[in-house]
Amino acid sequence: MHKFYLIFLLIFLIPIYVFSQNPVPADKQSKRILVTGGTLHIGNGEVIINGVVGFDNGKIILVGDATVIRIDRAAYDTVIDASGKHIYPGLIAMNTTIGINEIEALRATNDINETGSLNPSVRSVIAYNTDSKVTPTIRSNGILLAQVVPGGGLVSGQSSVMELDGWNYEDAVYLVDEGVHVRWPSMRKSKQVKEDADEKQQQRIESELQQIKKLFTDARAYSLIASPVEKNVNLESLRGLFNGSKTIYIHCNFVKEIIAAAGMCAELGMNMVLVGGTDALMVTGLLTSQRIPVVIVKTHRLPSREDEPVDMPFTFATKLRDAGIQFAISADEFWQVRNLAFHSGTAVAHGLSKEEALTAITLSPAQIMGIHKRVGSLEQGKDATFVIASGDLLDMKSATVETAFIRGKQLNLDTIQMQLDRKYRKKYGLK
Repeated sequence: MHKFYLIFLLIFLIPIYVFSQNPVPADKQSKRILVTGGTLHIGNGEVIINGVVGFDNGKIILVGDATVIRIDRAAYDTVIDASGKHIYPGLIAMNTTIGINEIEALRATNDINETGSLNPSVRSVIAYNTDSKVTPTIRSNGILLAQVVPGGGLVSGQSSVMELDGWNYEDAVYLVDEGVHVRWPSMRKSKQVKEDADEKQQQRIESELQQIKKLFTDARAYSLIASPVEKNVNLESLRGLFNGSKTIYIHCNFVKEIIAAAGMCAELGMNMVLVGGTDALMVTGLLTSQRIPVVIVKTHRLPSREDEPVDMPFTFATKLRDAGIQFAISADEFWQVRNLAFHSGTAVAHGLSKEEALTAITLSPAQIMGIHKRVGSLEQGKDATFVIASGDLLDMKSATVETAFIRGKQLNLDTIQMQLDRKYRKKYGLK
């Protein structure tokens, strides 16, 4: 059965990937462009009904209310009328494997995990594939930047923020090696094992915790040496955690793990971000006191505990907001990321305002990753990275992204799905 499945993939699916055309990466902005008449969703909670955005050389040079500010249209080469449409900052997807994962059933197309359990020097950026057929599909839903995260082991490696357009990874990289990802070991003992295995479980937990603690303790000591005689690649990759230039992302969910991870980070002086954190509401005091943001992995999921309310994943973001905890919403993995806006939209139906939900996938991720001075909101001086959409971007029924810019470069939003749609509509004479 497995052989038949693989043969089917090779015969029928791979040709679609090989022969479908990826849009050519956009050229650098060469004309001064003005967008007028649309509703501006700034990204920080502010909305301007009749807005205007002007940009040149990849930067926003004008943003505001068209009824208030004076606009010299002659100063622009191109004027885009966005009347009746909505203008949003480009969405930012955190905790993804975009560009390093292509077809789940084919190991050769996956470049997520490395062998071994402690791999802090692994860099997702050099494995990033700009020719992925998944990326255009995600981009067409308004996601223009993504945090690409390695997986596997206890310490998976370093993530980078990538623009979803470019000829190669050097073109696409937006912020290189911005964080280190740790998969905190489960500290819960399974109740389904035999009694004689209980001690082995405890030994496993203690061993893995010791490995992590030793690595980061050694890295802190190593960071105090300005010019070591012999460089250690793994410890060099962790140096930024102790001078504030990198963030440590702890992937865990339950109370014991959250408390243990936060304790280690506080002890060693590392800036921590909690990824997942389904039990975060049980330790709100800890998270607020240490200013630990939470990356919500999924809104569209089942509750993590049998006794939780069925709508717990939907109300999670609202409860974090009420507790004063900064959060971002992610959609996890790779092709599923195209639904990022709709994950955030579900939170709107359960307590968040639309602008708060937008912030959770634009400005908040930018702040968590330290790129908020360049992107994440429609403000003068920031990158011209935004989308023009008809309908509500957070509503799967009405959202249609019509135009997108990354640093002023207008993108081709064509996808393999659109190509197939045109192909068969033409074949059967459908409009």
